[in-house]
Amino acid sequence: MLEKITEVLRNYKDDPSLEVTEATTFEELDLDSLDTVQLVMEIEEEFGVTIEMNKSITDIGAVMEVIKSQEA
Repeated sequence: MLEKITEVLRNYKDDPSLEVTEATTFEELDLDSLDTVQLVMEIEEEFGVTIEMNKSITDIGAVMEVIKSQEA
């Protein structure tokens, strides 16, 4: 799952060398609120899930938890 999210991020930021971990925050990725919304939409499309953005979703690990909760 992390690999697919990393690939989405690399494509979005047009940076094939981008390294991402579960602890990587949106702030560390230099994403503003609009970028974050657009990126989340791409992740939703990739995984076929719906992610309701809230203040607790600040890093890649939180996004992964939401995806895992919807796959079960």
